[in-house]
Amino acid sequence: MTTLALTGSPLWYASRASGTLALVLLTATVVLGIASGGRAAPRRIGRFEIGLLHRDLSLLTLVFLAVHVVTAVLDPFVHLGWAVSVVPFGASYRPLWLGLGTAALDLLLAVLLTSALRLRLGVRRWKAVHWLAYAAWPLALFHGVGTGTDTRLPLQLWLYAGCLASVVGAVWWRLAKAGPGRVTGRLVAAMAATAVPVVLSAFLAGGPLQPGWAQRAATTAALLGGGR
Repeated sequence: MTTLALTGSPLWYASRASGTLALVLLTATVVLGIASGGRAAPRRIGRFEIGLLHRDLSLLTLVFLAVHVVTAVLDPFVHLGWAVSVVPFGASYRPLWLGLGTAALDLLLAVLLTSALRLRLGVRRWKAVHWLAYAAWPLALFHGVGTGTDTRLPLQLWLYAGCLASVVGAVWWRLAKAGPGRVTGRLVAAMAATAVPVVLSAFLAGGPLQPGWAQRAATTAALLGGGR
């Protein structure tokens, strides 16, 4: 375990735990949405029950995301500020990786707000925004890998691998069950399912898995905050 992880404050642990749980719940939500759509929808379970489960998982994801954001902002180590929680790439601490998390949160909030206005927007517009939830998942995954000082821990790596395998597996299963038509959409989905594991593996090998990467990436914040 890294030095930063060992000396982390309770807020840091709360932020990491809630963020990890939010990623797991978001993964479950995305997998359910992919696996239960179109021709791949299960026949023994009603769409109403699937819809309720999908909604409950989404709301639970947002609850843990709220805890993650609040505890991260209140943690005095990096001095994030509340604006960073809604404006991407404005932080002084790992701006790229924190920005990806902010972008993912903004996308999920857009889905939540449009779901509340679904009757006024219409089904077609609502579905167009709802697809943003799928784009939020890889952003959240790279956010967790890039910002976590515990990314090198075997348990955390296995958790990321499990999330990745679940979503990629669901995409390929959905593609296998898909009927004719929508060739462009299926091609994009296949390319994304192939690209995300490759890019993530390359990033891990050249970044978080390298000795001292977490400390080097956090040097600016440590100098500003005086250490934990």
